[in-house]
Amino acid sequence: QVQVVESGGGLVQAGGSLRLSCTASGLSFDNYAMGWFRQAPGKEREGVAAISTGGGTTYYTDSVKGRFTISQDNAKNTVYLQMSSLKTEDSAMYYCAAGPVSAYWYDPSGYLWWGQGTQVTVST
Repeated sequence: QVQVVESGGGLVQAGGSLRLSCTASGLSFDNYAMGWFRQAPGKEREGVAAISTGGGTTYYTDSVKGRFTISQDNAKNTVYLQMSSLKTEDSAMYYCAAGPVSAYWYDPSGYLWWGQGTQVTVST
């Protein structure tokens, strides 16, 4: 069975940095893509970043391009989201997900397994 667990959230001042980690057990990065989503109170869940099967291609929503970087460590079965130049509007619960993603990377329906979430709060 597959288990997805993310960590690394916390409280940070605007302009600061955080790195989120996600460990996916029971699946291979050779067969599934990994994505990061976030959801703030009163907002819809949105795709933040994703990395393709095998790690050859990355995707980002426009609001985080140039500030966030998704990467993976195949040996550790771990995907990371490095977040820099954080803004208050980045505050949200962040979720890691894994799945085949045959359509759009930002569509949650393409992901089969989800983590429990880790809270990111950016203060002024």
